[in-house]
Amino acid sequence: MADVIRLVKGNSKPDIIVTLTDDSTGAPINLSAGSTTVSVKFRKQNTTTVLSTISCTKLGDGTAGQVKFDFTGGVLNVNPGMYEGEVTINFNGSLQTVYDLISFRVRDNF
Repeated sequence: MADVIRLVKGNSKPDIIVTLTDDSTGAPINLSAGSTTVSVKFRKQNTTTVLSTISCTKLGDGTAGQVKFDFTGGVLNVNPGMYEGEVTINFNGSLQTVYDLISFRVRDNF
């Protein structure tokens, strides 16, 4: 996840789609169980304070490992700068944190 996603302060979109795959096999992670949830913790880069936890929605039946999220609820009511997201999969209480972080750049709006 090396690309930087560019966002504008105060917006609630775009929808971000992420495909979660197994690092060793490259196969999609099966998210189809009803009790499996995925979330993204959002924070300013080089800090430890989580500003928001964003719930993701599974796409399709979950077997392709795809989820989407957006920035509703004021997530992007932040100062311009670099931010990062950490994806966590909750398999009915058993957590798996995705190793790579998602990078975001937020600019001020006009």
